[in-house]
Formats: sequence, structure tokens, C-alpha cells
Amino acid sequence: MLGAGKTTFIGQFIRNNTGKVVVLVNDFGKVGIDGEIFSAKGIESIELPSGCVCCTLKFDLIAAIQKIKDAFAPEHLLIEPSGIASPSGILEAFDILKITSFTVVGIIDAAEFLELNHEDAFGRFFEDQITNSDIILVNKSDLVGHEITDKTVQIIAQMNPCAMIYRTVNCRTEAPLPDISNTERVIDRHVPHFSFETLSLRLGDDLDLEAVSSLFHDMSMGKYGDIVRAKALINTLQGPYKFDLSFTNVQSVMFEEPIHGSRLVIIGRGLNKEALSSVI
Repeated sequence: MLGAGKTTFIGQFIRNNTGKVVVLVNDFGKVGIDGEIFSAKGIESIELPSGCVCCTLKFDLIAAIQKIKDAFAPEHLLIEPSGIASPSGILEAFDILKITSFTVVGIIDAAEFLELNHEDAFGRFFEDQITNSDIILVNKSDLVGHEITDKTVQIIAQMNPCAMIYRTVNCRTEAPLPDISNTERVIDRHVPHFSFETLSLRLGDDLDLEAVSSLFHDMSMGKYGDIVRAKALINTLQGPYKFDLSFTNVQSVMFEEPIHGSRLVIIGRGLNKEALSSVI
């Protein structure tokens, strides 16, 4: 799910596990962002930007997995798909590679799920993610009351009675997640065709922090179209910053080190690309 906490979960997983870990990152835009976020934390990662591993990049995904196995021989390979990817497509790639030992972890945003699940397209989309997951984290449960979290868990349990469901804050669990490998898995495909647009922008390193913050606020208010996700790494005049927009929620934090080229990736529908390209 877009903005639910996939990157946070991967950081938690690596801190709680020993052995060599490689992360394969699939950003939807033409310029990758999560790869540099992982690198800043000392996490080895490989990027597959500009597409979705569940469809247009499926064979790139297969080739990348084979290369990672040969070059790095990691104990754990974590695949972080775009938040609008479909696990069923990735599972089909695993089937081609004859990979049978893996665990699918789905991460749901408790603050957004109930509202978005009522939208027809998103509802069918979530079904593909949820029914193909072995473990599901209902994350950001601290942002909503127990009633909303309980209702979210109830709906997810109805959609996938076999999944292990955890209520989490920042993707933290009291104990390490179990190692589940469903060798008799049946791929459950529900995903509809999405008409999302993407916009990837290379930016200058002389932007004012307030101006970028204002842009993200305007995007969250629908000024430039129906933007469901936006991510940016920007060297502002006040220092390097990471910006995140997930539906209507905006966050910005100072980045750990100088950024290798300021950039912005936007996912949505009805984007005013001309205005976005000229505003900063």
C-alpha cells in the first residue's frame, strides 16, 4: 500500500536479523529515491526504477534476482515493490525462477485503509495485496483509535483468513516475525488496470525549504491533480531533506547526508504536469 511503511519495515528487518541482506527496490518513477535512502543507512540495495515489477519490469525483475544471487549470494533478498505493485505479478516471476521459499509481507496504512477500500478500484487492488500476503502489518495504528484498527483487522482477516496479522507502530513487532514459506501457494490475482500517471523531476540544489514545503502542501490539497504519492530528496538551502506525501499526509525530515542530485517523483491521476514542472 502506498506510504504504509515499506521502507521503515525493511530497516527494522535488517536491524533485527543477522546475515547478508540485499534489497531490490522498485520505484515507479524514472528517478529512484529509496535506493539512496537505504544507502544512507548502510543498506546494500539495487534499484529497478521507471516501471512496475508486477508487469512492465517482470523480466527485468527475473534478471535482477538471478544477478543478485550470483554476485552477492545474500542470506536474505528483500524485494520492495512500488506501493501500487501487485504481489501476484511478483509471485509469477518467482514461479518462473522456481523459487519456492519466500514470505510475502503486506503493510496496510490503518489511517487510510477503510476509506480507500470503499473505492471500487482501490478495493480490488488491496484484495490482490492482502490475499497474497502471508503476514500483514496493520501499521500506523497509533494514528487512529482502537475501533478503526479493529475494523481494519476484521476486514483483512475476512479477505485472508490464513494471514498472520499484527497491529504495529513504525512497523515494530514485539518479537521477530515468523519465517513462513508457503510452498503450496495458489496465486490469487484480483488487480484491476490502473491509470496512474507518474512524473519524475530532476531539481536544482538551491531551493528554499519553505518553498518545497509549500509545494507539498499544495499537492496534498489537490492543487495539481489527484496525487496519491510523492517522494523527494532535495538539497535545500537549509540542508538536505526528505519529503513524503501519502494521500493527504505530508512529512519532511532532514536527511542523514548530502543528496546525490535533488529529485521528485509523483504518482497520481489527472496530474497538471506543466504546472508541476514549472513551479520549482
